[in-house]
Amino acid sequence: MVDVAAYLDRIGYRGPTDPSAENLRALQRFHLFSVPFENLDISRGRKITLQEEPILDKVIGHRRGGFCYELNGAFAALLRELGFEVTLLSAGVARANGGEGPEFDHLALLVDVAEPWLAEVGFGDSFLEPLRLKPDSEQPDPAGTFRLRQDGNRWHLHRAEQAANWEPQYSFSLQPRRLEEFTGMCHYHQSSPDSSFTQNRICSRATPEGRITLSEMRLIVTRNGQREERCLGSEDERSAILEELFGIRL
Repeated sequence: MVDVAAYLDRIGYRGPTDPSAENLRALQRFHLFSVPFENLDISRGRKITLQEEPILDKVIGHRRGGFCYELNGAFAALLRELGFEVTLLSAGVARANGGEGPEFDHLALLVDVAEPWLAEVGFGDSFLEPLRLKPDSEQPDPAGTFRLRQDGNRWHLHRAEQAANWEPQYSFSLQPRRLEEFTGMCHYHQSSPDSSFTQNRICSRATPEGRITLSEMRLIVTRNGQREERCLGSEDERSAILEELFGIRL
């Protein structure tokens, strides 16, 4: 069971919650503004287990964030409790070499509210509002312009921060998945030296003006398209930033 009141308090949401596209849009934005994308447990050797209860306790009780399996897993539990129809989707994340990750590389959400929507609170710097699952339509978002392309039973998500400069994000099928099916890749991402999550400590959340990111010892703040970056001087300063800007005490 999800403590809905506690979850909504965690994301600072006090609006209506009946299953509608408008409310889905608001819930996703509030989630992204409040719950950071972070992998801090991995560097500390804390095992991440894909079970709903510990994930919800981490996000709500300990006021932490997480990576895709945790964040989208928790968000799916909240949405279901509110009456939304939610399907877990397996996605392969685009790689710099032009390929993409294997099945279960990323967990995304399909939410049916009169029509299907792609919802996302676990991909870091991505779309702030759910996207209509509609092929070849450009969908503007505060974070850029997004487009979904369908190729057989596979859907491909692209993002353009500048006109006609489309960058692949991830691809997925609409086959329903269960949370436990992501266990193998969740273990890989928190244990393999080849995983980006074991190579770099990151904590990042969206803001109404842009984004705040702490990547190792670099603090990156983007406001209205303007980027500022500075290097932190010590682990103590880093800990203070985590608490002040993300509400995280390790």
